[in-house]
Amino acid sequence: MLGLSGLLLGSLTTSASAGSASSHAPQFPVHFDLPAGFQPEGIAIGRASKAYFGSRLDGDIYAADLRTGKGRVISEGPGTASLGMKTDQRGRLFVAGGGGGNGRVIDTGTGRVLASYTFTTATPTFVNDVILRNGSAWFTDSRQPVLYQVPLGRDGRLPEQSAVRTIPLSGDYVHNPVSNNANGISFTPDGRALIVVQSATGFLLRVDPRTGVTQRVDLGTALMTAGDGLWLSGNTLYVVQNRLNKIAVLDLNQSGTRGTLVREITSTDFDVPTTIAVFGGRLYLPNARFTTPTTPTTPYWVTAVNR
Repeated sequence: MLGLSGLLLGSLTTSASAGSASSHAPQFPVHFDLPAGFQPEGIAIGRASKAYFGSRLDGDIYAADLRTGKGRVISEGPGTASLGMKTDQRGRLFVAGGGGGNGRVIDTGTGRVLASYTFTTATPTFVNDVILRNGSAWFTDSRQPVLYQVPLGRDGRLPEQSAVRTIPLSGDYVHNPVSNNANGISFTPDGRALIVVQSATGFLLRVDPRTGVTQRVDLGTALMTAGDGLWLSGNTLYVVQNRLNKIAVLDLNQSGTRGTLVREITSTDFDVPTTIAVFGGRLYLPNARFTTPTTPTTPYWVTAVNR
């Protein structure tokens, strides 16, 4: 989500393009620590090799320099989770608000909240991830059978609450009321439709952004079990399979109706990685450690692997 579709498309590729220009990326640390007890979930990479992480504990936003791994909290959270996130070329961070049923936009320079949107007051809700493209921010809700669209103005202006659109999901999507459903979100290679991963089934679903009608992506016998964050690069879709501690690498056709599992990426440093962002030739993932008891001193870290 640029010019406006051009501006927003650029926002998706800022991380990759910035990283590609850096011949020093291999010297950056492949492992660095986040604050103890932070409970990370989301990651986004913006300008000047800065990575942003959200806490599912209290919603704090932590910024780290990929060159050193050092960082600090730049924006205090609202007391509810900060989950999936994306940056745009204006230095804004779009954040999915988890059980708060909301999303917000943060100035990465100042940490100031520029806008906040209430998507639903229904329970349960779990606003889980976001993608920017085609003049809008699109958010998933893992506990409601809908997507949320925040249309941006022609100049990237943030809209009022009344502009937010709720899009019911239909077609091949079957809602599971006791598990996580639509989680990570991306676009098809041709940019005409959305793709979401349904954690409860391991299905990839192609979504018509106008109607919400879904079609299961044909992956043969492959399932994206425990599917979480998504990252699209050309026709290659990276799917984080959190509790399986791996990343599935899929080759999609242009329309996103079919795909082939090409390979899997694993690391001994993974401990339930969740979301994913790209810098240069590397994929960066925070380790949520869902299977580890959470305490104020529980360690958390970021792992980088080669693409």
